[in-house]
Amino acid sequence: MVDVSVVVPCFDESEVIGAFHTAVVAALEPTGAAFELCYVDDGSRDGTVERLRELARADARVRYTSFSRNFGKESAMLAGMRMSRGAAVVLMDADLQHPPELLPRMLELRRHGYDQVVARRDRSGENPVRRVLSRAYYRLVRRFMEVEVVDGAGDFRLLSRRAVAAVLALPESNRFSKGLFSWIGFDTVSFRYENACRAAGASKWGRRRLLDYGVDGLLSFNSRPLRLAVHTGLWLFLSALAYAAWIVANALLDGVDTPGYATLITAVVGLSGVQLATLGVIGEYVGRIYHESKRRPHYVVRETDRDAPGSPAAGPAPSGAGRRP
Repeated sequence: MVDVSVVVPCFDESEVIGAFHTAVVAALEPTGAAFELCYVDDGSRDGTVERLRELARADARVRYTSFSRNFGKESAMLAGMRMSRGAAVVLMDADLQHPPELLPRMLELRRHGYDQVVARRDRSGENPVRRVLSRAYYRLVRRFMEVEVVDGAGDFRLLSRRAVAAVLALPESNRFSKGLFSWIGFDTVSFRYENACRAAGASKWGRRRLLDYGVDGLLSFNSRPLRLAVHTGLWLFLSALAYAAWIVANALLDGVDTPGYATLITAVVGLSGVQLATLGVIGEYVGRIYHESKRRPHYVVRETDRDAPGSPAAGPAPSGAGRRP
């Protein structure tokens, strides 16, 4: 019986994966819990999968899955949860920004009956501009989303087996895990930890990727942007109606003035911008419907620890690899 499964998405982490593995093992062994480490190689272009093969040969507690290409962190976390066998599952990054020394504390809180134990990082040492933008985004999210997403609460968390089962039962392709973890509910506790820097390598989350992720979060758990577009259209219609009434009244009382070119151009440009923005919002939702309707698998598996050369469990990959449950 496995007590704890540690799920670790990896993308180009060959420089740090060895140090990460050593730190996690050193943190978990004193707890006396039976644990496994489930690594998911998200189509890395460096030597990450080779390092995972070495770890699997050296440590029977290591299991891994390697994707055929980069499918994204959301897919990697999903694959890791599917392959996990523990009564509790911990999600964490391989770059050591999620401190392994916090694992015993998370396990202790789990013993108090919590189904989710969330480690919330503070923003110490972060770029001031990014810190301000992040806080503004989370304020916006709390106002518009149908689920609560807390600033600093990321993927570093412990889930009970029933919480993992609830997440795996959600079939959508456009996954926003922060929202999903909040949506499933269950008893949750959180604690703060000091923000840590990457141990090696460079962040894979650039400005554009962060922006796309933020938009996904806003659109995944609410339809309010569509309602906002309706409200905007109604207010513009009422404003235009009032302006037309004012023009008619002014013409009846004072005669017809020379039409204002600047006013006309401003109105046309403004209304066109609102229309394009509204179409863009509608297009985002339609695109998500189209993506969901195709029902493609979240990922394609290229190799698992059972395929690794020299592995005692070597053999073909499961026929259901990469499919929905």
